[in-house]
Formats: sequence, structure tokens, C-alpha cells
Amino acid sequence: MPDAVLIGLGAMVGAGIFASLAPAARAAGSGLLIGLAVAGVVAYCNATSSARLAALYPASGGTYVYGRERLGALWGYLAGWAFIVGKTASCAAMALTVGSYLWPGQAHAVAVAAVVTLTALNYTGVQKSALLTRVIVAAVLSVLAALVAASLTSDAADTARLSVGSDATVGGVLQAAGLLFFAFAGYARIATLGEEVRNPARTIPRAIPIALALTLVVYTAVAVSVLLVLGPGGLADAGAPLTDAARAAGADWLVPVVQAGAAVAALGSLLALILGVSRTTLAMARDHHLPHALAAVHPKFKVPHRAELLVGAVVATAAATADLRAAIGFSSFGVLAYYAVANASAFTLTRAEGRPARIIPIVGLAGCLALAFALPLSSVLTGTAVLLAGAAVYGMRRRSTPDPGSDSRPGRPT
Repeated sequence: MPDAVLIGLGAMVGAGIFASLAPAARAAGSGLLIGLAVAGVVAYCNATSSARLAALYPASGGTYVYGRERLGALWGYLAGWAFIVGKTASCAAMALTVGSYLWPGQAHAVAVAAVVTLTALNYTGVQKSALLTRVIVAAVLSVLAALVAASLTSDAADTARLSVGSDATVGGVLQAAGLLFFAFAGYARIATLGEEVRNPARTIPRAIPIALALTLVVYTAVAVSVLLVLGPGGLADAGAPLTDAARAAGADWLVPVVQAGAAVAALGSLLALILGVSRTTLAMARDHHLPHALAAVHPKFKVPHRAELLVGAVVATAAATADLRAAIGFSSFGVLAYYAVANASAFTLTRAEGRPARIIPIVGLAGCLALAFALPLSSVLTGTAVLLAGAAVYGMRRRSTPDPGSDSRPGRPT
């Protein structure tokens, strides 16, 4: 149980909180904390649905497997497709977070350099170990704790900045929740531990709410402290919100610490994300849902080298051209679509199969759709177009290959 909770914290408490607060504040204004609560509720429903499915289907693969087994091959494929495109955008967002905090004037150049470096590391078989996860979680939590303490004790803190005003609209709060969902994405790592923990049917459902609750407490503390010293308007305009909060709190000594913490968190997340996207690409290529050439495994390093190089090239291009808010929005749309399929799959479970209370997948599915379509219009249009393009590719491949996915060897989303 403790290890499962730690893995969940390691997957969630990372660079997302360093990056998503500013665009969320732009959307929700003074309703930011309400948006955070909504994102937490949707995350809980998604993770609970995924956990029940993971207990029934302990093989690695996540919703790529659940959708196929419960709803049909098309839905499993769409979940995998949404995961790949959403997490590819997450990679770009993590890389841009590194640049925004380390060298704001050259954020895109730093982001591309980070992607190239970590793609090279992944190519040689270097992975994010359990020990490295513990170190990163400890470092990030320490940095966030220092920032919260400095902000709460600062003379610049003003509790009036926490008041919800007329600028907070339903649409803005939902959009903020969709953007903040980006900071929670990663809890599925707990739900896919079926092959790695003892008694997964008991351990996973218990670990998920604990990890999510701890993460929500951390995020709430950070959001409140940042709002106290910057206010919704100052937070919305911040390029690197946590370093701006440290300056506003009069803790200039903390600025380089926060910058280092953001870089460590983002690089750790980026390493794991590139690994996860390339493995899911490998799985879908093996199933002939993507070009089969991408299923090649390097004879020496035993990694899907073609998939990793393709993912690295796409992420580097996105990091060089996209802005952080657009990357977060597109990522959230893809990941919310992925979890919509998970909730729909969980709804089909019977009592004997360990289904959750019916309200959980219903709220989860409705929440995913509501948050996805409340995102910035550009994210919605681009995300919808990409999913439709994926469906079209599936249809064309289905005509040429009668049963794509019959040789399913899924990879693990992270």
C-alpha cells in the first residue's frame, strides 16, 4: 500500500502544478479554487473506474485494453490514440515548463534541448527508476512546502484575494478545471499496477483515494498561497507563477530553489512521458493500428527505437512552436477523452466483476466530456480533428486488415 501511494504521488505531484495555475487563473479568475475542486472530483471518478477495470484486467495497457474488451476494438483504439496525442502534448508542456522556469527568454530553445537529451537517454534504455521517483517527489514536496510557508508568512499575503467575485463564471471555472486536470494526469499509474502489487483488487482501490487526497491537499495549499500574494490577476499574468509568487512574498532567496524544483519535476515527468508514449506507440504498431515499422525493437538496447525517435521528433517540433497554454489545453483534451472511454467501460461492469457505484462512472464520463469541451476553443477544435483523423485511419486500416488488434500486446500508459 505505501509503495502504491508513493507511485501515485510521484505520477501526480510534478511539473503540472508549476505550469497549470497561470492558464487556469486566466480562465476562472477568482474561481480558481472551485476549478481545482472540480478537477479533483473528476480525477477521483476516473481513477476509481480505472482501478476497478485494472483489477479485472491486470495485464498492462490501461484503457487501451479496457475499451477494447468492454466496448469494442474501435473504442480501445481511440483510447490509445487519445493517450498518444494527449501525452505527446504533455511532453511538450513539460519541456516548455523547464524552459519557462530556467531561461524564460529562451524557453523554446531550452525545451527542445531537454527533449533531445531525454530522448537520447531513453534510446539507450535509461528509465526513471523507483529510487529516482522517490528523490524527485521529496525534492518537489520540499520546494512546494517552502513556497507555501514563505507565502503564508509574508506581509504581502492578503486573504481578500481568495474571495470569489463576479468574474468567476461557470464556463470559466469548467475551463480552469480542464486545464488543472493536466496537473492530476498520471494517477492512472496506480490503476495500472495490477501486475506489480499483491492483492491488486484490494490495494489499488485503497491507494487511489489516499494518493489523490494527498495530492489535492498539496495543490490546494500551493494555489491558496500563490493567490494570497499574487491575486487572481497577478497569477493569470505570470509566466512562471511559482517563482513570481516567491518574489512577491519577498523571498528572493527561494527563486532559484523554485526554478530548480520546477526543472527537476518537469524533467522527471518528461522522461517518464516519453517512455510511456513510445511504449503505447509500440503496442499500437504491433496491433497494426499504427505503421508496423514502429514496432521495431533495438537489438542492443531493447527499446522501441523507431517509436522513441518519432515521438522525440514530434515533441521537439511541438516544443519549438507551441505555447505552454496551448500544449496544456490539447493535452487535457486528449487525456480527458481517454478517461471518458475508461468511465464508459467501467459502467458496463457487473456487480460480480467489482463495478464501482454507478454514480462514479456516470459523473466521471459526464465530467470528462464537460471539461474537455469547456477547454479553449482552439484545443477543442484541434483535439476533435485529431480524434476524427484517428478514427478515419482506423476505418481505412480495418478495411485492409479484417481484425486489427487480434494480436494485442499493449504497452503501459503512465
